[in-house]
Amino acid sequence: MFVLANLVSALAHLLHWGIWVLQIAVILRVVFSWADADPYNGFVRAVGSVTEPFLAPLRRILPPWRMNGWDLSPVFVLLGLWFLDLFLVRTLFDIASRMHG
Repeated sequence: MFVLANLVSALAHLLHWGIWVLQIAVILRVVFSWADADPYNGFVRAVGSVTEPFLAPLRRILPPWRMNGWDLSPVFVLLGLWFLDLFLVRTLFDIASRMHG
């Protein structure tokens, strides 16, 4: 049973790391939009391609909530990622610890 517990714990660590990287990417995207970064820069394009699948669906839902041109979708994506980290990752760690018994 300890093998399954270690697997669940490793998955929780990977998920936590992935959520952290995605949070940093969303924050970078916001900073790039404020700084008017070069859209042809490879790094700026990579950050955009990673974050767009998460931001685009919220932009379709949230247009009435846009205030004076402010795009609030990164705020909601960051809150969602924070919730996933607090709920799902902690739940996986709890499951793994109970499996160790």
